[in-house]
Amino acid sequence: MSETISNPQSEKPNFFKRILALLTHPRQFFTLDPGGWRLPMLVLSLTLSLQTAVAGFLRARAAAMGDVQLPPDWQWWTPEMQNNYMQAQQATQGPVFVYIIPLVGALTSLWLGWMLVSGLLHLASTLLGGRGSMGTAMSVIAWASIPFAVRDILRVIFMLAVGRAIASPGLSGFVSGSEAGMLFVGQLLGLMDLFFVWYAILTVIGFSVKDNLGSGKAALGVVGVLLLILLAQAGLGMLGQNMSGMLISRPFF
Repeated sequence: MSETISNPQSEKPNFFKRILALLTHPRQFFTLDPGGWRLPMLVLSLTLSLQTAVAGFLRARAAAMGDVQLPPDWQWWTPEMQNNYMQAQQATQGPVFVYIIPLVGALTSLWLGWMLVSGLLHLASTLLGGRGSMGTAMSVIAWASIPFAVRDILRVIFMLAVGRAIASPGLSGFVSGSEAGMLFVGQLLGLMDLFFVWYAILTVIGFSVKDNLGSGKAALGVVGVLLLILLAQAGLGMLGQNMSGMLISRPFF
C-alpha cells in the first residue's frame, strides 16, 4: 500500500505579514501575492467604522457640553437663524444622526469610491496598453488603499488622546475664508495628505506590475484619474458647503 505524501503546503502568509510585505516591498508584493480585494476592503471598512464612531461620540459629547462648532459667517446671521441652528444641532444628537447616518454614508462612499476608481483606472490602463482585468484593478486599488486604514487608526488614537474630533483633515487647516475659491481649495487640500500620496505610489506600482505597464504610463494614468476625482470631490464638497449656507443673510457693507 502506497501512501501519498503530499508536498509541504505553501502556507499563505497571514494578513499582517501581507501588510508588512505590501508596505515594505510593494513591487515584490504585487508580483508574488495572489491579491484579492475582500480582505483589504473588510479591514478598511472596520477601521473607517471605528473612526466614524469615535468622531461621532466626541462630537456628541462636545455638543452636550455646549461646545458647538459654529458655521462660517455666524456673526452675520440673524438672531432667528442662530436660534434655529442651535435647535437643529440639539435635534440631531440622537444615535441615528450621530452614528448610523455618518456610518452608512462613510461606508457607502468607501465602497462606491473603490468601484469607481477601479473602473476608471482599468479604463485608463487599457487605453495606455495595459493587459489587466477589472478584477485585477479592484484588487490593486483595495490593497493600495491600506495606508488609509493606517490613517484611520492614527486618527482614532489622536482623537482619543486630545478628546475632540478632527476639525480640519488633511491640509485644509492651511487655508481659511468663505469665498468660493477658498472653499474649493480648502476642500481640495482636505483630501490630500501623506497617506494619499502613499496610496497613489502603491497604485502606480500595482498597475505597473499587474497590467504590464511601464512606470511612466502607469504614473500618467493614475495621476490623471486621481486628479480628476480630487477635483470632482472638491467641487461637490464646495457645493455642499454653499448649499448649507444658502439662507445666510449678509449685509452689503
